[in-house]
Amino acid sequence: MTETFRLLGDMGATHARLALVAPDGAIAEEKIFETADYDRLEDVLGAYLGGLAAKPTEAALGIAAPITGDIVQMVNCPWRFSLGALKQQFGWRRIYAVNDFAANALCVPYLEAGDLVKIGEGEAAPGAAIAVVGPGTGLGVGGLVPHRGQWAVIPGEGGNVTLAAMDGREAALIDIVRRQYAHVSAEQFLSGPGLVNLYDSLCELAGKPAGPLTPEHVTNLYPGCDPQCREAVVIFCAMLGTFAGDVALTLGARGGVYIMGGIVPKMLEVFRHSQFRERFEFKGRYRRYLEAIPTYVVIHECPAFLGLRTLFED
Repeated sequence: MTETFRLLGDMGATHARLALVAPDGAIAEEKIFETADYDRLEDVLGAYLGGLAAKPTEAALGIAAPITGDIVQMVNCPWRFSLGALKQQFGWRRIYAVNDFAANALCVPYLEAGDLVKIGEGEAAPGAAIAVVGPGTGLGVGGLVPHRGQWAVIPGEGGNVTLAAMDGREAALIDIVRRQYAHVSAEQFLSGPGLVNLYDSLCELAGKPAGPLTPEHVTNLYPGCDPQCREAVVIFCAMLGTFAGDVALTLGARGGVYIMGGIVPKMLEVFRHSQFRERFEFKGRYRRYLEAIPTYVVIHECPAFLGLRTLFED
């Protein structure tokens, strides 16, 4: 009997992560590619599959884009492709494609205690909705809701909602960014590029030139570092708390809110002591409701693989 291998792909705007599901269900052959090094998704898949002895017969892809039909245009990456053409080119029997944060939401029931760092108090209500929020190159949002004893996934695009200010300083920062973008979404601040937007705007308020920084520079805090970098991180964590609280209220996510993406795990100690949890709970009459909801940072290397694996039909 021929052994069946299946392809997993977590296609973000900065990294494309690929792996195989072995016949015994184990995830193997994990590799990470820089999307900027490839003109097309097909080229990344070819580079990965060409180095394997096993050839997968079907694929599950989590893609940083809305999945609304056969043609997919990624949002923060220039790749555009046809799902049907991928299936034909690589000889797959089936291809499953979901938004990347739908894949991340699907992973939550399979996370273990060592994959999570709890922030603040609260305990999950059994069988209640779950939310995932993830700042990375963009800002991903998804959720799980219970349905007839199973989980139904919500593939949202919540990172593109309009960003709200909580005080005058945040309003001033939003006004600065609005000169460049007619619509200031949450993603304009709560992402890697958003950290740079925060830093640049804070420098303008301080009347000083902004350095040509990357998100890694902004989050590299040390004694004597640029005070605008430090404040950018403070505001980022606070705004993320407000945004995550909004998502929790919208979904009724009493099963917990899970923070994913590439940014927060890399500055975990700063995040632990930030205003995130206070701002998460700061919702007036609904403070007590939110105090009961647990929030976690997911530190699993590639949680989307766990979610994508569930898409395959046995």
